[in-house]
Amino acid sequence: MSRIGKKAIEVPKGVKVSLSGRTITVEGSKGTLSHEHRPEVAVKWDESEQSIVCTIDEKDAANRKIRAYWGLTRALIQNMVTGVASGYEKKLEIVGVGWGAQVAGQNLKLQLGYANPVELPIPTGLTVTAEKQNLAVSGADKQAVGDFAAKIRSKRPPEPYNGKGVKYADEVIRKKEGKKMGA
Repeated sequence: MSRIGKKAIEVPKGVKVSLSGRTITVEGSKGTLSHEHRPEVAVKWDESEQSIVCTIDEKDAANRKIRAYWGLTRALIQNMVTGVASGYEKKLEIVGVGWGAQVAGQNLKLQLGYANPVELPIPTGLTVTAEKQNLAVSGADKQAVGDFAAKIRSKRPPEPYNGKGVKYADEVIRKKEGKKMGA
């Protein structure tokens, strides 16, 4: 049985939940998110206890795939509730002399040592703050925040010899030793 799927999702104050068919919509101070869950999983909103419960049929309990959908659905809904209540944030650092980032309207302009700056359109629902060599991507949708942060990092991933590139703030780059002359 799914240990994650069995847990009820506690909904904090100020977050509104609505169910219509297979679509669940969560609304809070950071925004509104909706998700259409799998037909194998039943989602119930308990107004009195302020919690969401995900269940599956007893006959489907032996099927591994359906149990996986059960845990996945619960985790996605939990991420939605957390996102609209407090939001998600990824911090990135740009390491390199003369490298940096700035927000220009709805675009993120990256100076990463190439001849021309790299421009990325900022997706709707996300906010990006750039201070010279520090970036912060924040928003209510966990998947969108992580995806855009990964897209920024992919433009110049950190290299192992000098450590130059775009890295996550908590990422540790293991440096390699260069070749030795006459060894």
